[in-house]
Amino acid sequence: MSTRGLRGSSLEEFIIRTNEVYRDNKLALIQKVPTPITPVNIDKETRHITLAYFDQKSTVDFIGAVQGIPVCFDAKECALTAFPLQNIHEHQVSFMQDFEAQDGVAFFLIYFSKADVYYYLSLRELLVFWDRAKNGGRKSFTMGELTEKYFFGRSKNNGIIPYLEPLAVDLADREPLCSATD
Repeated sequence: MSTRGLRGSSLEEFIIRTNEVYRDNKLALIQKVPTPITPVNIDKETRHITLAYFDQKSTVDFIGAVQGIPVCFDAKECALTAFPLQNIHEHQVSFMQDFEAQDGVAFFLIYFSKADVYYYLSLRELLVFWDRAKNGGRKSFTMGELTEKYFFGRSKNNGIIPYLEPLAVDLADREPLCSATD
């Protein structure tokens, strides 16, 4: 039996569980963004959708606020030590750029399953690799190219993925940029 299709959903379930803990502790309010669909066929007896299509391209998986700061992020899982940029879509990057232009923080949570490690990929770090690929360079990035301080190990035993810790590091890294223009 193949569990390939369940890997992404378990990552998502861990993030949802983490978000519940963050909400309960008044640390953050983050919600899963549903993917809009249009039903085509509905089973009349069970009232279940049996065929549907996506209304529009989804933007990010999660959106909300952390201590008053707007955040949005997408969760990705990678079985290798190199992450293919084809797993991120142009419309997602565009949405995230617009989100940050409104003083929000956009990022990706990447789970490198082979190494069993999570990584917080800020939008600005992604854009380095994104631009490199657009200019004819490599269409992926390796774990070795990533900023070490944004790796944050494995999930806690209870399935909690402590992404607020690298977010705090990212926010601290941004502060000098903001205060320089004051």
